[in-house]
Order: sequence, then C-alpha cells, then structure tokens
Amino acid sequence: MSLTTDSFEFVADLVRRRSAIQLEAGKEYLVESRLAPLARRAGLGLDEFVKSVRAAASEHERDLVVEALTTNETSWFRDGAPFVALRQHIVPALTADAVAPRRLRVWSAACSTGQEPYSIAMTLQDALPSHVDADILATDLSEQVLARARAGLYSQLEVDRGLPSAMRERHFQAAGSEWRISDELRAAVRFMRHNLLDASPAGQGFDLIFLRNVLIYFDVATKQQILARMHRVLRPGGFLVLGAAETTIGVDDDWERLPLGRGSVYRPRGAASDPPPWPATVPTPFGSGAPR
Repeated sequence: MSLTTDSFEFVADLVRRRSAIQLEAGKEYLVESRLAPLARRAGLGLDEFVKSVRAAASEHERDLVVEALTTNETSWFRDGAPFVALRQHIVPALTADAVAPRRLRVWSAACSTGQEPYSIAMTLQDALPSHVDADILATDLSEQVLARARAGLYSQLEVDRGLPSAMRERHFQAAGSEWRISDELRAAVRFMRHNLLDASPAGQGFDLIFLRNVLIYFDVATKQQILARMHRVLRPGGFLVLGAAETTIGVDDDWERLPLGRGSVYRPRGAASDPPPWPATVPTPFGSGAPR
C-alpha cells in the first residue's frame, strides 16, 4: 500500500492545520505506517482511505487521521535525567521556603498514554515534604491516548520500557496479561484534551512544566509561540523541562538554561534569584480522591 503525492499532501496539510506538526517530503513512510491500521479497519487501500476521508462530511475521520499522526513514542522515566533533576534539584528548590502547607502545580504537556505524568507522580510521592502536595495536569491532543492514560492499563511490553521492578511492585497490580496502575496514582493525575496551539487549559501559576520531545516536530515560528505561552503560565520561579534534543537557545531569549546533572532545565530569565512567594493553600493528601 502506498500514497499518491496528492494524498500525502492532503494529509500533511490537514495535520499542519490541526496541530502545526510539519510532515515534509520524505515522511511518506511515516504517514503510510500510521494510517495503515485505519485503512485496514475500513477495508480500503491507503490511497482509497485518504480519498474517503477527504470526501467525508463528518470531521470524525479527519480527527482519527490527525490523532494517528500526532501520537508519539513514550516510556517510563524516559531519558532518566529529568526525573533525577526533579527529585534532587527541582523539588528542593520549589519547596525550600515552604513552611506552611503548599501545593505544587505541575503540567505534563503532550503526555501521550500517561507514562510521563505517572512517572512524575511516582517521583513526587517520594520527593515532596509531608506538608507539600501536588496537582498534576496531563494533556494531549489525542482523545484516544488520553482514554488509555486514564485507564492506567499497560501491556507487559509497555511496562518493561523503563519501569524499575521496584516501582512496578509498589504501584501496579497484575490484570490478566496486563498491568494496572494503582488507584492512588491514577487519582493524582488529571487528564485533559489540549492543543498546544491553544491557550493554557488551566490558567496560570504552574510551578513546573514538562514539555518534552514535542517541540522537535514544529517549525521555529510555532516553537516561539508555544514557548511564549509556557512563559505566560509558568511562575517566575518555576521550571520548564524540555526533551534532550530540544532547547530554547536561539529560539526564545526569555528563558535561561540551568545545567543540572546530565541534563538541563529552563527558567524565565532573571527570575531564578527572586521567585515570588507561593500562595498559601491547604492541600489534600497526595493522590487522594477517586480515579479520574
């Protein structure tokens, strides 16, 4: 099965308009591999499937195509260094002056099937002082992957990708041939659909934003727009965590890079030495409440 040039250009334009992700010439193999399951399900060849999507009056088919092309690889504690930095540097920096009860606001953007926000939750559960709680928001463009993240059910192959055995024993239960994450961790993360091209889904005042391995798919102008939005919703004393191959350098000068261990994080320029006081809140125990 293969796509004609016309069909590839239609898909590339659709994905660009809906998500700003650039599918340049040479990415035909990616489009074909991602759309092949949808075409088989419809009982059509690839090119016939794209033509049917193009002719359909409903937006549902187009949404499925965009979701198929914007779902990215993920794993537990991916790349390692950001989670070491979270435990050893970021949490101590954010909680150093916290004597009254406080709540950290954390955003995991482009969270895919949930491994990143759940990895953050596991890390914070061990790293936060007893009087500090966390509110973790996880967002993605795809409703399909968000449904999987909310369910918290993972295959053996998915569990084997980066999850330490001690964490599996502590936070997961066997569910047939799969593994289900604990109700406590599921309750610690709130999942919501969000397009990075839109305004923040939950206002301002985040202490920490994970925006990893997604900027690489955008052109410079779109990267600048997204980073500007992140700058507006991050507290001046907060942290931005990007992927290992991503940087704000040469893209947005309003950020400063802070090397931490084997990696680095970013803060609004000029704010690290004088973060504002936290608003006092009375947190609930970490992870309390019903699964969401």
